[in-house]
Amino acid sequence: MDSLFTPITLGKLKLRNRVVMAPMTRSRADAGDMPSALMTEYYRQRAGAGMIVTEGIAPSADGIGYCRTPGIYNDTQTDAWRDVVAAVHAEGGMIVAQIMHCGRIAHPLNKAAGAETVAPSALRARGDIFTDTRGMQPFTMPRELASEEIPGIVAAYAEATARCFEAGFDGVELHCTSGYLPAQFLSTGTNLRSDAYGGSVAGRVRFPLDVLRAMAKVDGGGRVGFRISPDNRFNDLQDDDPQDTFTALLAGASELRLAYVHAIRIPKGRVDNIGLARQFFPGRVIGNESYSGDEAADALDRGELAAVSFGRPYIANPDLVERFWRGKPLADFDPSRLYTPGPDGYTDYPPLPSAS
Repeated sequence: MDSLFTPITLGKLKLRNRVVMAPMTRSRADAGDMPSALMTEYYRQRAGAGMIVTEGIAPSADGIGYCRTPGIYNDTQTDAWRDVVAAVHAEGGMIVAQIMHCGRIAHPLNKAAGAETVAPSALRARGDIFTDTRGMQPFTMPRELASEEIPGIVAAYAEATARCFEAGFDGVELHCTSGYLPAQFLSTGTNLRSDAYGGSVAGRVRFPLDVLRAMAKVDGGGRVGFRISPDNRFNDLQDDDPQDTFTALLAGASELRLAYVHAIRIPKGRVDNIGLARQFFPGRVIGNESYSGDEAADALDRGELAAVSFGRPYIANPDLVERFWRGKPLADFDPSRLYTPGPDGYTDYPPLPSAS
């Protein structure tokens, strides 16, 4: 697996190895959508990754969907993120902030007072979401965004990007999948608009491309990536032709000289997500979803990917890179403690004993 441990450059991001920690919601933020001291320790423990991509961070109070998830839309939150970034950098690591607006995948009980749930169209997502005070609740009905409001949403992403860089993050990643706001604009099943942000594929890709342009203007495209998963139906997402939709998105993004595209493969999906990304995006491709260490190394050796991200293995293996290096087995995580408050199942997974 030697190729996993070689350096790689993604735009302006210089990774010391090609093992990326994938973004994962873990629900450990404090009240007020604040990054917590516990989160600082969690990311510090995993700083051996070539690059950490954080859990989704909301660019506005409206962008919060789940309980106990963080934002970066005020000075207090920005200052708290400085501690997270500093802890990772002190260990020699690199950390990228994933910016995530949940759109209609939300409930008011998980949001600050006065925050709204908005979406491209007034369509309630089928399914439920967990709340701390009332348990599982149906997704709420979103308010459809007016055309004149959308540039303000784009500006919020740009402001969040600027705050991320102010906090010291090495880069930012736009979350464009999993049923959240950019994916809601992209998909025919969630975007019924007839204005310039809907209808044709050119209209539906306009919002995420506007956001990527705005993020890239903050400090250049070389510090910006984006995450995609064509035909991902998570959170009641459905698109009539995901290949066509994401071909247009990738073609538009290819003009921005971005650091990377982070593609999630879907076994037995209608689209070869990795192949599509490689065909229509001229920059670096990070692959994700259920790669073993050997399979990841093979993909790197073939030149199929520039790096590979690991999600679930990083939950119980904070020293994942070292385990790969030493050929040690991976620990299993406890799924019952994925989203529970506190350190249990979060920062209490031990690393390997030091090599003698």
